[in-house]
Amino acid sequence: MDVGLMCVREVDTVLPRATAREAAQRMRDRRVGTLLVVNEQHQPMGLVSDRDLTLRVMAVGRDPAMTPVVDVMSPMPTAILESSSMESALAQMRMGRMRRLPVVNGMGRVVGVVALDDILAVLAREFSLIGGLVEAEAPRARSMSI
Repeated sequence: MDVGLMCVREVDTVLPRATAREAAQRMRDRRVGTLLVVNEQHQPMGLVSDRDLTLRVMAVGRDPAMTPVVDVMSPMPTAILESSSMESALAQMRMGRMRRLPVVNGMGRVVGVVALDDILAVLAREFSLIGGLVEAEAPRARSMSI
């Protein structure tokens, strides 16, 4: 299954010039812990998390109203094309030790985010369907073996 079919299309973003305070307020308002930092062309530049704000702004005494997100984000997230396979996304997540990937179109513009949880949910549904097929065949297989 293509990543574009399973990704979340509503992406919480922030521009790099936004302040840490603005990012924190957006996280609070949207009830999320991570924002995707995008440039003016809506291409991914980085990720900023509530942990980044805590460790890179608050814990070191920086002024959240004066600290731009670009200074505290995790830069250049690995992105994946929406036409890429679920297996490719899993491989990138495993190699990069990350739980989320920005999903981009052919022009590099963000169209969604795929999370490890999204992939696991798809796999769980698939395994459930396969399990149902196996159970349906089990009585038939038992009667044939007698």
